[in-house]
Amino acid sequence: MNAGGVKLYDANPEILRLLKGTNLKVSIMVPNHEISILASNQRRADEWVQNNVLPYYPQTMIRFLLVGNEVLSYSSDQDRLLWFDLVPAMNNIRSSLRAVNIRNIKVGTPLAMDALQSTFPPSNAIFRPDVSESVILPMLQFLNRTRSFFFIDVYPYFPWSANPTSINLDFALLQGNPNSHYSDPGTGLIYTNLLDQMLDSLHFAMVKLGFSKIPLLISETGWPTASDVEQPGANVFNAATYNRNLIQRLTAKPPIGTPARPGIAIPTFLFALFDENQKTGPGIERHWGLLRPDGTPIYEIDLAGIHPAQGYKPLAAPDNNGRYKGKVWCVAAKEATTAELRSAMEFACGAGNGTCEAIEPGRECYESISVSQLASYAFSSYWAEFRSAGASCHFNGVARQTVRDPSK
Repeated sequence: MNAGGVKLYDANPEILRLLKGTNLKVSIMVPNHEISILASNQRRADEWVQNNVLPYYPQTMIRFLLVGNEVLSYSSDQDRLLWFDLVPAMNNIRSSLRAVNIRNIKVGTPLAMDALQSTFPPSNAIFRPDVSESVILPMLQFLNRTRSFFFIDVYPYFPWSANPTSINLDFALLQGNPNSHYSDPGTGLIYTNLLDQMLDSLHFAMVKLGFSKIPLLISETGWPTASDVEQPGANVFNAATYNRNLIQRLTAKPPIGTPARPGIAIPTFLFALFDENQKTGPGIERHWGLLRPDGTPIYEIDLAGIHPAQGYKPLAAPDNNGRYKGKVWCVAAKEATTAELRSAMEFACGAGNGTCEAIEPGRECYESISVSQLASYAFSSYWAEFRSAGASCHFNGVARQTVRDPSK
C-alpha cells in the first residue's frame, strides 16, 4: 500500500515494538482521561514520556505526540474543565521530551471542524466564542512557538451527507467538476472542492487571531464504504473515488496546497486502515477502512500515489443522493460463521418474498455450493428487491457491499 506513516490512538507497546526498524513515521497519543494529571504534574508528564516514548525511540520513528483526541467536541461540565488542561498538558509533555534531548517529535492535539463556529464562506470563518480566546489562542501561541502543526480532523463526507441536495457530490469527492466551483465573495478565491473550503476556513479563523503561518496537518480524513442503514453516499465507489483523488492531490509535485495557501504541502492521515467491526454506535462508524478486519483490501489503493488504481470504474454516475448506480452486490462477509449466515438467510428468504426461489432445491441456480455462496445470492437478491424501500446491506453485520461480481 506504500504507506508513509501510521497514527495510533494510544501508545500501544506491542505495535510500537513491531514498528521498530521500519521506515514508517509514527504518531502516538495521550488518551483524553490522562490529560488533566499531565497538565497539573510535570513529574507525571516525565513518567509518561519515560514509559511510552523512550523504550521505542529512536528505532521506532515517533514523529508526532498528540495530546488527546477532539477534546473540544465534548461539552459536559467535566469535559469543559478538560479544555483548559489541554495546552498546559501539551507544554508539560514537550518539556519532558526536551529534558531527554528529543527535539524532532512535534507535540499537538487533533481538533474536529466543530471547533469553528462558521466555515462558509471560508473568509468569514471564526472559532467558537466559548473556546476562541480561552483555549484556541494559547494553543496557537504554543504551536507557533514550537513550530508544530495545527492537527485537524476534516471530513467532507459529513457536511455533504447532511445536505446532499445543496452540495454537489463531485465537489465533496474532489472530482473537479467545473459546474460546482464557486468564488469566495470576501477574497475572490476560487474553490473547486469541499476539502479546500474546509481547510481554508481554518486558515482564515487563525488569521483572525493573529496567526497566518502555522502549518496544517490532516490528522483524519476519509469516506465510509457502507452503513447498516441507508446512508447517502456511503459506498465503496465513493470511498475509493475520494481517497484516490485525495492522494493524487497530496502527492502532486510541486504541492498543490489550497487557494489561501497555494504550493504548501499538507501531511495527511487517512482514516482508517481497518474497518472497526467491533466499534459501537451507528453502523457507518464501522465502515471507514481500507482493509477488512481480516486484512483483505476493500478496494485497491496506493498511498504513495505511484501506481494508478485498477478496477472499480464507474458503470454509471452516482445519482443526486450519491448512491452508486452501477452494479453493486451485497455478499456474505468472509468472517461470518455458517450459523450467522444461515440465520441471516432465513430472514432474507423468509416471508414468501420470492427472493430465494432460484436457489431452492430443484430450481435453476441450486447446486451443492457453499453456504457463503448461497448467502451471497440471497443477500444480493433481497437487497436488489427491497433497497428502494430502505433495505440495507447489513444482515446483522454478516454482509458487505462489493462492486465486483461475486460469480466471477
